[in-house]
Amino acid sequence: MKNRLLLVTVITLLVVLAACGKEVPDDLDWKVQDFTYTDHTKSEFGLNDLEGKVWIADFIFTNCETVCPPMTANMSQLQDKLSEADVDVELVSFSVDPERDTPEQLVTFSEKFDADLSNWHFLTGYNEDEIKGFAESSFKTAVDADPSSDQFIHGTNFYLVNKEGIAVKKYSGYSNVPFEEIVDDVKALQ
Repeated sequence: MKNRLLLVTVITLLVVLAACGKEVPDDLDWKVQDFTYTDHTKSEFGLNDLEGKVWIADFIFTNCETVCPPMTANMSQLQDKLSEADVDVELVSFSVDPERDTPEQLVTFSEKFDADLSNWHFLTGYNEDEIKGFAESSFKTAVDADPSSDQFIHGTNFYLVNKEGIAVKKYSGYSNVPFEEIVDDVKALQ
């Protein structure tokens, strides 16, 4: 009788442990609206190009004097960690200053951070109102021109988007970036 009880306990424990695997993050559940913009190669790039892929998005601009350089350095570090983990993911940086951020300017900016442009897309090719509306509707973040300077006010998060085009989680992209957590979450969405 004791052996049978032990066997049932072991089997129950194994079933419980098997169910405790890493769950796919779903903190946000925000649908990313359809878009087609211009990437750093002067080509059209949009949501259709990301269909069926996991991706990470952020908002930056090349003339930024505060948060964008560290955010982009952090995204570059994240790109390296994802590559080391052999994780298939796309990175997308939306410029919040499309007037100045031409494809050429975005390439020059990306080079400062050793960005691998094979899976990191820097986007422009829209107007300020368009990116403001897109950021608010798809990522629930503000984008505004600073009326007292040539700078822009924008969020500093990295957004994880699943294969269905749903933003499922956000992380600090500026400081204390949880690199390993992001890598684990991307793996969970694969």
